[in-house]
Parts: sequence; structure tokens; C-alpha cells
Amino acid sequence: MTGNKIILEDLEIIANALIDWQKFNGKTVLVSGANGFLPAYMVESLLFLLDRKIITGLKILALVRNLTKAKARFKYYLNRKELLFINQDVCNFFEIPDKIDFIIHAASQASPKYFGTDPVGTLKANTVGTINLLNIARINNVDSFLFFSTSEVYGLMSKDKIPTRENEYGYLDPTNVRSCYAESKRMGETICVSYLHQYGIPVKIIRPFHTYGPGMALDDGRVHADFISDIVNNRDINMKSDGSAIRSFCYLSDATRGFFKVFLDGGAGEAYNIGNRNNEISIINLAILLVNMFPEKKLRVIKQKAPEGYLQSKIIRNSPDITKANAIGWFPEISLEDGFFRTIKSYINE
Repeated sequence: MTGNKIILEDLEIIANALIDWQKFNGKTVLVSGANGFLPAYMVESLLFLLDRKIITGLKILALVRNLTKAKARFKYYLNRKELLFINQDVCNFFEIPDKIDFIIHAASQASPKYFGTDPVGTLKANTVGTINLLNIARINNVDSFLFFSTSEVYGLMSKDKIPTRENEYGYLDPTNVRSCYAESKRMGETICVSYLHQYGIPVKIIRPFHTYGPGMALDDGRVHADFISDIVNNRDINMKSDGSAIRSFCYLSDATRGFFKVFLDGGAGEAYNIGNRNNEISIINLAILLVNMFPEKKLRVIKQKAPEGYLQSKIIRNSPDITKANAIGWFPEISLEDGFFRTIKSYINE
């Protein structure tokens, strides 16, 4: 088990959440993209629950495209008999001999740096990969299927529809290559509900807003990851825009509780926003906040042009209406200041 104090505290909070963990007893869960930032915390949470004997007899099948990276991500758990790696691209046909009870589909290229360099690879995991996993879900008559979508499915929203409810949508340009991510996530959701309608697969959809926390890839191209990397490595923050865009940030332990809550208690065919509307902030003010959080580092915020190939989002503000998630018992709790402080400390502690 990890010795990182921040992560252990997070796992304890997740384990103590009002979630019916016993639904996992004696079951097998398949997690695609298991070494990704968000699903990896779900895997660690399940292993922690096994350690605490809150659940028993669970087997976790971690489907990963890069086995070397996956073993590095789960280096503290490689001796665990409950965790089995499957080296497989979700976009290619495959079969699983084990009986599968739960599926979490989180395999996706979510970093903006891939939207311009590998748009085809980005969209395939959300469409072809989703079909492959839903066919496995159909064969196994799974208890629940969780699809990781994104807040980007909402597109450009008018001001009167922010905070945004799950049944409100704005404009997306399908001829803009950056739409490879948002449009394929939209299609992935439609594929899910089609399998529910035709085959009765109990699909649940989550739409995470900007999520951050321990274990983020600090080179993945997302703005908050860049900022955290700068602080950890004692560098001035170099802005790639004017910083006027407003985003709603949710700490990872809060988000993970939400993912599990939807997975186990959400309605079939329903989509749920998972984000923290109380933690809205402009990108420039986030940069200033982080620099001021560590005055001893004497860092600055510097504006510069975005690097070549970086496809900036046209969305000025996004913020979730989380009434629907509240109704099934999920509420985010970690403040912006505490969450970013914990995140940065987790890297320093490593």
C-alpha cells in the first residue's frame, strides 16, 4: 500500500462514505483504462476496502494499453492477488474468460494535447471501445456498467444555462478537430443508452467536470496540471491564455465518492454531473492562488503564447448543476484551497 499520507487520508474518506460497498462482495469488476488518473483512484479505493475488510472476495481486472505504465502506477500493489492486469487496447476485439459482474469504462485520451495529434485514437476508445465493452456486459449480464463521459458534451452554453443541468446542451462544431473528444463522448453516451434500450444493460453515465488531485499526470496538457507541475518544480507559472476562462474544480476524493455512488445507486440510462460548483474560479485567479499558497517559493505568474499544436477550448465558463447527484446522496466537501494544497503536498511527499 502507498505510504503517501495525503492519499491514505483520501482513501479513508472514500471508504467511510455512505455507500453500500457490500454490493462488491464476491464479485469481479473490469476497469478499462485502469491506470488513468480517475479510474486508478477507484481501483486503489477498492483495494483499500479489501484491506479494511469492508468488502471481501472482490477481483479487479485492470484493462490497460500500456502494461509498463500501469505497473508503475500500481507499484505498491503488484503483489496483490485481487488485482490482475489485462494488456489490451479496448478498441480491438477481445474476450474475457472470467465472469464479469461490474464494468467501469474509463479508457480514453482526455488530455487536450491528443485532440490535435491523435483525434482518431481519441474518438475510437469512446465509440468502438464502448461497443466492445458493452458486448462483454451483455454476455455477462452485468450488475452495472459505468461510462466515463465528460462535461465537454455540453458544448458552448448560453449564460442562462450555467450552472448546467444534465438535460441542457449547447453548440459543438463537428468539423472542428477538437470536437473529436466531446462528440465521441456524446456518441458513447448514445451507444450506452441504446444497449440499455435494446439489451437491458444497466448503464450509468458520469460527466466529470475539472477534477484534480494526487496521481495526475503533470505533463498531460491540462491547465491545472501544468500549474501544479510548476509549483512542485519551483517554476514560475506561464499562462497559455489570458486566463479569463472560468472553471469549476472538484477534488479527487470527492469525485471518486461520486463515481461510486452513481455506479451503485444511479438510475439506469441516467447521466450525472460530478463536479463542485462552489469551487469556480478563473484560470488567472487559480494561478495567482497557487503562487500565493507557497510564498516561500517566490514564484510569479507570466503570460505567454500557447505552444504550437495546443487546441484551446472555446468554452468561457463551465459549472455543473449537481442537484441530480445530490438526490442520490453525493455532496462534494473539499474546498478549492484545501484540495490544491493537498494535491501539491502529495507530490512533494512523493
